[in-house]
Amino acid sequence: MSRSGTVIIADFLEESAVESPVFGNGVKLVIAKAHEEKDLQPWLADADAILLFHDIASMTDATFERAPKLKTVVRAGVGFNNVDLVAAGRRGISVCNVPDYGTEEVADHAMGMLLSLVRHLPICDSSMRRGQWDYTLAHNTPRLRGKTLGLIGCGRIGSAMALRAKAFGLDVVFYDPYVAPGLEKALGIRRSLKLEPMMRESHFVSLHCYLGATSHAIIDEKSLSWMRPGGILVNTARGPCVDQKALVAALDSGQLYAAGIDVFEREPLDDEALRNHPRVLLSPHSAFYSLEGFVELRTKAAEEVARILDGEPPMNLVNREQLQNPRIKL
Repeated sequence: MSRSGTVIIADFLEESAVESPVFGNGVKLVIAKAHEEKDLQPWLADADAILLFHDIASMTDATFERAPKLKTVVRAGVGFNNVDLVAAGRRGISVCNVPDYGTEEVADHAMGMLLSLVRHLPICDSSMRRGQWDYTLAHNTPRLRGKTLGLIGCGRIGSAMALRAKAFGLDVVFYDPYVAPGLEKALGIRRSLKLEPMMRESHFVSLHCYLGATSHAIIDEKSLSWMRPGGILVNTARGPCVDQKALVAALDSGQLYAAGIDVFEREPLDDEALRNHPRVLLSPHSAFYSLEGFVELRTKAAEEVARILDGEPPMNLVNREQLQNPRIKL
């Protein structure tokens, strides 16, 4: 059977070198290069599928009502907060994601941020570039072995972070009410059933949770106050999981020594207090990226669309509970 249909690559990409070989010649690809949802309107009437990255902050019923043929939105990423699952499901449109991409990359990035901050590398580097030579900047650098790392979220990426941290001799404890009992035994780490006791014993905390109602601003003034004074926070999960004003206040007060932040409440970053803080290590939502990982992400997202166009069930459906009169095979 020859595959056919129209697929909109909504945002982020300016070429389809990875996707085109997956779909074949029968599929029409539209590279929309959109920055806002309304930019997609010219192509929606003919769209069978949308490949969505993260430049478009929100995809709502304003899109779905103009897309009578649309079968699926495949979010090229783990998170799918920028898609209205209820609105899509009400019109029979499936929403899928790529849940396993970037596991190694994000864990490596988080561990790299933690190591850099523990060893005071950003401050030392800045001093050296100003022509200074001051080894005392390394004073108070702690030994990693024996310190406690708290993980908020212990899914694929959190588990990968735990294994890396154990190799450095860290005592790893996690809080995640959604993973099955026994994961701690499989990984050889500890589990906390509540957030507060985990935060209180952690020298360092790294976020690896999904953004939802229970994790929005899970790091706020109160939870930061629970941490050991002089701790380090790393966030490579989702920006709104951390209250940025509370974060800056904790850094200014010394409750936190430093923070490594890859994701932000609003992107691109527009918080000058955070941008210019001397004890914050920043990266531009790039933790997910590696040469191999980016190709893997794009390939898996395109393959999910191809399965649906071929009339096969999707592998990674995320709005099954909201889906009414589905336009796809389940």
